[in-house]
Amino acid sequence: MSEELQNQVKDAVSKVLDPHMGVSITEMGIVQNIEIDGDAAKIVLKPTNPGCMSVARMAADAKDQALSVDGIESVEIIVEGHMMADSINEMINKK
Repeated sequence: MSEELQNQVKDAVSKVLDPHMGVSITEMGIVQNIEIDGDAAKIVLKPTNPGCMSVARMAADAKDQALSVDGIESVEIIVEGHMMADSINEMINKK
């Protein structure tokens, strides 16, 4: 079941576009990993530019899309390789 959920989350997250390129964040390789544990998803994002000003918006949109998948109740987004990764992760994953 988790592989099916993983694919559904990937499909949902692929609807998020890089605002500068107009291309899906999955196609651009920004989505590094998606893990499913029960009803929780963990998604790792790595922007193409360590100073990307849009990564917080993309992370929030990816979280919203993942939460729209039936069977997913919580989503943790981990941004890596960005100069403000810690702050973005804290903001996006606030309970």
